[in-house]
Amino acid sequence: MSSSVTDNLRAVLSSLPEGVELVAVSKYHPAEAIQEAYDAGQRTFGESHAQELCAKQAILAADIRWHFIGHLQTNKVKYIAPYVSLIHSIDSPRLLSEVDRQARRVGRQIDCLLQLHIAREETKFGLSEDECIALLESGQWQELTGVRLCGLMGMASLTDDEGQVRREFRRLADIFRSIQARYFADRPEFRHLSMGMSDDYPLAIAEGSNMVRVGSRIFGQRTKNK
Repeated sequence: MSSSVTDNLRAVLSSLPEGVELVAVSKYHPAEAIQEAYDAGQRTFGESHAQELCAKQAILAADIRWHFIGHLQTNKVKYIAPYVSLIHSIDSPRLLSEVDRQARRVGRQIDCLLQLHIAREETKFGLSEDECIALLESGQWQELTGVRLCGLMGMASLTDDEGQVRREFRRLADIFRSIQARYFADRPEFRHLSMGMSDDYPLAIAEGSNMVRVGSRIFGQRTKNK
């Protein structure tokens, strides 16, 4: 007999140290599965497609904190701006500016994470360390009233080499601490380090992650239906 979403959620939560936030990655899973996790106490969910997120947001509880965790196209920002709680995947100054524009349009300030490319795969999105520093050095982000930079996000390489995964997470944690001290010393909101997914989140936590994005361990394997 397969485990229920509730049982899986409780098992994952029990494995997290104090201070580590769980984002339950619900993309490609039905609203009913999210509702079961919600009924078990989970309030933060991660989606990566604007259309799917909008459909779920319209029918599920209003107090859900929706995190956008996938690659976000600038022309899709307007659909999620009215309610998204945190965008993990800011990978260009242009996207950050568009989120700012759409947030101001609806009278909000949207929390955002800068996504860094730390994996070996070329297919992963994200800023290089140099691009991230250049964005921060420009100072333009400080003029944006519709967004608030709250940390960094990254994905490790998809590999069985635990040493490589650890090194990539450790590098991102080092970058996070350096940026935090250099640019955000007086901004306590810059505190989220989002790294680690179902297969590698224990390694990510060991290297300093305080926000993990776990999907299949809670909801089972995803089935892409589009």
